[in-house]
Amino acid sequence: MKLKFWGVRGSIPSPGHQTLRYGGNTTCIEVRTDTNDLIILDGGTGIFPLAQALLKELPLSAHIFNTHSHWDHIQGLPFFIPIFIPGNKIRLYGTLDPISHEGPERIMNVQLQYSYFPVRMAEIKCCFEYVPIMPNEVISIGSTKVTAILLNHPVLNVGYRIDCNGSSIFFTGDHEPHFNIYEKYDDGHDEYQNLIDEQRDSIIDAISGVDILVADSAFTLEEYQSKKGWGHGTFDSSIQLAKDVGAKILYCTHHEPARSDDELEEAFAEALKRNEDVAGCLDIRLAREGAEIEI
Repeated sequence: MKLKFWGVRGSIPSPGHQTLRYGGNTTCIEVRTDTNDLIILDGGTGIFPLAQALLKELPLSAHIFNTHSHWDHIQGLPFFIPIFIPGNKIRLYGTLDPISHEGPERIMNVQLQYSYFPVRMAEIKCCFEYVPIMPNEVISIGSTKVTAILLNHPVLNVGYRIDCNGSSIFFTGDHEPHFNIYEKYDDGHDEYQNLIDEQRDSIIDAISGVDILVADSAFTLEEYQSKKGWGHGTFDSSIQLAKDVGAKILYCTHHEPARSDDELEEAFAEALKRNEDVAGCLDIRLAREGAEIEI
């Protein structure tokens, strides 16, 4: 498989001279299987430059897997030019809300309204399909398996494990390590701790042995203290997760939009120093727009 980053920032695009090295677009990852099937993880603003590159490959078949519906993971989808070109086949996968029973169609229905965008749904000219999925569901694309894993975020968020011919990639989308909402001596503490321990163990089991882990590493430890419950991880939590699942390579992503490239590298270096016992046996990298890797 091949992986390429097209967007690595979180929350809001952050273009400018201070983000040139790592890029200012929000989340989008291109994955090519061994048979060249195209899988796209999230449709942040990074999907627009990806779309420009894909215009050389028409007619196009693409599978877009959305982790969740927050703006920074969907706001590039209306600008994914292949959806307006006849002859292309695009599938958009996303969670089926168990309460509203709405699936990924809501992502486009909301954005393609005249109040927010000048192009209507009726102007989508490709064969565009919506595929609702549930946690733990496995989608087959040729010989490749894509598994949705429920993670921890204020809205329903699934990460995706991609397995192809013995190689594997896992992308968290947005994920905050589970924490106990009760104080140690509160009545509900032990019961809740058992619940989150089970949730954490199920995540580790689901992504155990993955070759590449791409993880939400938005905050430093200091920042996290005032942003607990916002649904994002830290450099340290991502390193710990990579260690727990036995990943070979960790890419830290969802870079804080207010952080310059220099500040990003400084925060990353401090995290590596704190975790030097792990860093010595794990390949840890900062995700960067344009970076590619083949496994």
